[in-house]
Amino acid sequence: MENLSSIERRASRIKLLLMDCDGVLTDGRIWLTNDSEEQKTFHTRDGLGLDLLHRAGIKSGIISGRSSVVVQRRADELKMNYARQGVGNKLQAFEEVVAAAAVDESAVGFIGDDLNDIPLMLRSELAVAVADAAVETRAAAHYVTQTPGGLGAVREVVEIILKAQGHWSELIKQFELQDSTGN
Repeated sequence: MENLSSIERRASRIKLLLMDCDGVLTDGRIWLTNDSEEQKTFHTRDGLGLDLLHRAGIKSGIISGRSSVVVQRRADELKMNYARQGVGNKLQAFEEVVAAAAVDESAVGFIGDDLNDIPLMLRSELAVAVADAAVETRAAAHYVTQTPGGLGAVREVVEIILKAQGHWSELIKQFELQDSTGN
């Protein structure tokens, strides 16, 4: 893991934040119902964090080995730019998304939690592992969150990026103005 100034320098370059879903946006547990549906839980702070990221003009996306209607629905609700699911080769999907976003890998952050995320992390300017990630995944990260996956870890990373880029204070003012006007 790198020191804070190095993390901030890396975060200041991010134009595209990609992430795994299960174990990052969720706590990694998958509930299978009797009718073959999946249930997952998402944290609202991650949702607001991604909204703030988008307001700052930074794109986001999911690259997941699993496919789920629930994940697509959440990605759509959050207006994420990319949602690649059921991906056998996550690195190939990563390359395709980076090309579609028209950014260089030096402008990409990736948040992961397990072994199959390491190749994407190694190609990213800002490689992040959630607090409860696999040991090897944490070892490959530039930054390890304080927060476990599914409990606000994405929001933690978004705040680091937005603060490093000087957007955080301005975005927060929008909420302070709403409160002072009674809205």
